[in-house]
Amino acid sequence: MKIFSLVMISGCLGDTQFCFRFRRSTGRKVSLCCFLDQLDRDLPVYLKKDPAYYYGYVYFRQVRDKSLKRGYFQKSLVLISKLPYVHLFRTMLKQIAPEYFEKSEAFLEAVCSDVDRWPPPAPGKILHLPIMGIIMKLRIPTYRDKPGTTPIVQNMHQADAQISMALPTVHEVDLFRCFCPVFFHIQMLWELVLLGEPLVVMAPSPSESSETVLALVSCISPLKYCSDFRPYFTIHDSEFKEYTTRTQAPPSVILGVTNPFFAKTLQHWPHIIRIGDMKLPGKVQIPSTILCNKIRVLIYLQTDLVQLI
Repeated sequence: MKIFSLVMISGCLGDTQFCFRFRRSTGRKVSLCCFLDQLDRDLPVYLKKDPAYYYGYVYFRQVRDKSLKRGYFQKSLVLISKLPYVHLFRTMLKQIAPEYFEKSEAFLEAVCSDVDRWPPPAPGKILHLPIMGIIMKLRIPTYRDKPGTTPIVQNMHQADAQISMALPTVHEVDLFRCFCPVFFHIQMLWELVLLGEPLVVMAPSPSESSETVLALVSCISPLKYCSDFRPYFTIHDSEFKEYTTRTQAPPSVILGVTNPFFAKTLQHWPHIIRIGDMKLPGKVQIPSTILCNKIRVLIYLQTDLVQLI
């Protein structure tokens, strides 16, 4: 796991959290691979790491600041990991990022020092993870857990009053909240994901984009989604040309995007979910008759699933 900071440009004001996924450079050896492979044996199949990809967990802040040349303070704290523990790392960044933005690099060094003291992420064990005066208590599932019956770490008891925070899950997203805008299309989306159909999610913010893609991937659990998925995909990704070309059929991948440029670039894709008030380039408008229950959701699903099945 690596933690670093960077400055980025975004249209989101305030604090935003999201996730992205990218391919690992070929030919590079990682010392932790063998160690993580041993832990992988006890994980459910949908939580096993993919050796070809990394996850990036982001906490981004943009606030107005007239003292700066651009008029805004913009900065991100990014955590890179091979582990798909979305809820754990999101919670961790929520604890440390706001304080880091107010302090210096020394604070980040102290965070890394705490992380170095973490025990191995062994499935099935109750883990106590200290982070800047707070102890996170959690349990990583095992393949022996029955779906829907994974033991949940309870909040602090009198015997362990030093526990400041108990996480009910390390990886799950709030499916109900993510699927609320597309509630009436859940079965169709589940079938598309199960069949590995190309699917693009167009959202107004990186957080909505990434959470919707992660929800789609996890909706077929306990099965593992074996195709590629990008919770937050941009024109700067190395696979941009590969995934947007018109010379061949769209690949089996789920993309989450926010740039209006993709509305035209990916209009040939067979399945498009458009969520929220994403401003389209030019004079392209969404027909109001297609909006679902005034939630401003537009879904294009062109595949005849009955024939496919």
